[in-house]
Amino acid sequence: MDQQPSFHQRAYELGGGADLELGRRTLIMGILNATPDSFSDGGRYTNVDAAVTHAIAMVEDGADILDIGGESTRPGFEPVETKEELRRILPVIHAVRKALPHIPLSIDTYKAETARQALEAGAHIINDIWGLKGDPNMAAVAAEYGCPVIINHNRHERDYNDLVPDVLADLQSSVSIARTAGIAEDLIWLDPGIGFAKTYEDNLELLARLSELTALGYPVLLGTSRKRFIKQTLNLPVEELVEGTAATVALGIAHGCQIMRVHDVHSIKRTALMMDAILYRS
Repeated sequence: MDQQPSFHQRAYELGGGADLELGRRTLIMGILNATPDSFSDGGRYTNVDAAVTHAIAMVEDGADILDIGGESTRPGFEPVETKEELRRILPVIHAVRKALPHIPLSIDTYKAETARQALEAGAHIINDIWGLKGDPNMAAVAAEYGCPVIINHNRHERDYNDLVPDVLADLQSSVSIARTAGIAEDLIWLDPGIGFAKTYEDNLELLARLSELTALGYPVLLGTSRKRFIKQTLNLPVEELVEGTAATVALGIAHGCQIMRVHDVHSIKRTALMMDAILYRS
């Protein structure tokens, strides 16, 4: 890269001692799936004790945020009713908050009622794969609670005229929804939606042009962990994709992405530390 990326400086007081600061180093978001059918770890952490043990291990390995989800978003996933989603995630949120009160928790959902109850239970951040467009009440919930919201790019159909400009326009549309609802500018994070309504070639192109997304002026979260395009590139089983994931993480940090959503916290934390030593120099 010709020049060092510009990283946003922001501090968040999330309550209960669970604070975050952007701009000093890359933040690592550890994935905690309370689902029976996620593509790489489905069924491993549906038990509350197992979920808490894994959460503690991820924090010990360097996770700054834990992202808890109760519905798989793998290709071809079956939607889960709100009642079932809440049954899966609320006990986990309560237990993890008790065990790790200083760690910010994100709720991975596109349903407003799930988000509301998760925030009431102790979550701090909304991570919406539909970018506030899946449930018309989601933006209002985020505004009401004054929490950071991650706007992920997604489409029902892959009907792009020009991939990257279309992705940026879709995200700007979601940002407009957020603003209209009263969500503060500094609470909006973006996610390019790698793997969502995108082909193998789309994912590679979007990764190569991430600086166009970080230039929009919002913190960017990158979620490439164990994604299918890495498996397709390396022709390896899902449990052996950590090096491929690390390559995308290093690229994302070099382009200015500030939060990495990953399964393999231990290895990716080391990747981020090395990149930060190079790029976060004052």
